[in-house]
Amino acid sequence: MSAAAGDPPAPSRLLHLPETDSTNAEAMRRALAGEPGPLWVLADRQTAGRGRSGRAWVSEPANLFASLAISTRCAPVAAGQLSLVAGVAVIDALHKAAAGGRPEGLRLKWPNDILVGTAKTGGVLIESTVLKPGGARLAVIGVGLNLASAPDALGRAATFLSAHGLSLSPARALCFLAEAMDDWLKTWNDARGFAKVREAWLKRAGPIGEPLTVRTNGGFVSGRFAGLDAEGALLIAGPDGSERRFTYGDVALAAEQEKDEGR
Repeated sequence: MSAAAGDPPAPSRLLHLPETDSTNAEAMRRALAGEPGPLWVLADRQTAGRGRSGRAWVSEPANLFASLAISTRCAPVAAGQLSLVAGVAVIDALHKAAAGGRPEGLRLKWPNDILVGTAKTGGVLIESTVLKPGGARLAVIGVGLNLASAPDALGRAATFLSAHGLSLSPARALCFLAEAMDDWLKTWNDARGFAKVREAWLKRAGPIGEPLTVRTNGGFVSGRFAGLDAEGALLIAGPDGSERRFTYGDVALAAEQEKDEGR
């Protein structure tokens, strides 16, 4: 079915819960217990929502908390590409939902943030495990979107979509997201089609040359956005033009930092 029909497209199934600890955890538990996928888990409330690096995800009422459990035969190193796949799907879903009245400044930030301008309005959490040695992997794609409100104590600028003219219920938002995710997972094709995903992600992200800083376990690295490599790692150009490759780290845009510091 299409998004207009009000249900996720076949062959996805939907489990809508009034409350769970975490939609990612619920999807993982059910998949490991043998429930067939693809399976979307949507919750009205999370009691222990999680973001990247084990951070808590504030679960405000009327926002979207949803996770998709799928199986994939991609190499373990390629599972992280699903964060980029999901980011592209989220942007496309919101563009379609807005029907030409898209929020100004809607964009992606590596590896998993959905922004309006420099303010965070959503994020993606990927978790995966091996179902059995030599077989398929189980991957869970979690998406959180601030639809009706945003947390005040996030430690950085945050916003919500209805403040930018796009009002959606969680169920309606998931209809658009499920359709877009299905399309982009087919394009990704267990990482064989990642080149097309990479191209689409770059078109929905900030410009090449944008100043940014990456916080890694070894400290902070500043430079300019130089794109993504063929596997989806972040490339940053230093002052001398040399590029460094990052597969992990928290990215802050220069414009974000200036806003947070009041400049």
